[in-house]
Amino acid sequence: MSTPPATQPVSDFIRHHFRHFNAAALVDAADGYRTHLASGGKMMVTLAGAMSTAELGLSLAEMIRQDKIHLISCTGANLEEDVFNLVAHDHYERVPHYRQLSPQDEQGLLDRHMNRVTDTCIPEAEAMRRMEAAMLEFWTKADAAGEQYFPHEFFYQVLLSGKYEEFYQIDPRNSWMLAAAEKNLPIVVPGWEDSTLGNMFAAAVIRGDVRNVHTVRTGIEYMTWLAEFYTGITADSSLGMFQIGGGIAGDFPICVVPMLHQDLERTSVPLWGYFCQISDSTTSYGSYSGAVPNEKITWGKLGTETPKYIIESDATIVAPLVFATLLGW
Repeated sequence: MSTPPATQPVSDFIRHHFRHFNAAALVDAADGYRTHLASGGKMMVTLAGAMSTAELGLSLAEMIRQDKIHLISCTGANLEEDVFNLVAHDHYERVPHYRQLSPQDEQGLLDRHMNRVTDTCIPEAEAMRRMEAAMLEFWTKADAAGEQYFPHEFFYQVLLSGKYEEFYQIDPRNSWMLAAAEKNLPIVVPGWEDSTLGNMFAAAVIRGDVRNVHTVRTGIEYMTWLAEFYTGITADSSLGMFQIGGGIAGDFPICVVPMLHQDLERTSVPLWGYFCQISDSTTSYGSYSGAVPNEKITWGKLGTETPKYIIESDATIVAPLVFATLLGW
């Protein structure tokens, strides 16, 4: 098994101290990820929750630049919240005592147009409305030309146009969306409608600013694209899945394999070649997102020999540490 570069502070600390339980699972998962890439495999990372508002871009962007990620599946919230942070970071407010907020305190945040995500408030005017203005320009232009694009493709167009550059409030190297746009990294965004920009697009359709609701392509189109992508890439390489959190960001893409096998009868397509999930979801009470890896064997998603890891912990702590070990930090 390969080892990380020597004399790297974070990697060395983890290697020395993380020896048992969830700590050891973190090291094992990182080693498995590294081995998968070293053997010629590719990796998909899935982002659930609010990982972009947690500023995962600080490590995720470099993972993208170093070609340690080849596909991302994320929620609409994670797609947009990285860009919110890019253009409005100085206007964010942190609320470390968020557990003590009363309903009246929450109303006060709403009155100031500060939308809270755990301990972090996103400013509506500087983040959301600023993004809406530029995005609406690209939606209406595509609509008028009869063109259709996926949600992430519209984000790439706006980012690469330079329209947001004057508003950058963080080092752009720490924006994973900007890193992805520069590499034209494939992204799948299931359920994009469940996002702030998704709501804004629906409003634009209702107002008549956009005439064709299919100007932004849908989740079914993402799945059909993913089926061909998976079939093509696994003809030469094994594709692994590193799942951060639960929910649709992971549940949607992992289903492509049983769909290919059972519905399209492409039985020669291989199963996922690596699987790791960072989750604190209890694997009971109907919590599908907390399903342990072995359960996925029964659904035709993973095989008995697939390297499988589950780190039962806080993804905001664990994911940056895994990425740090892979980057040799």
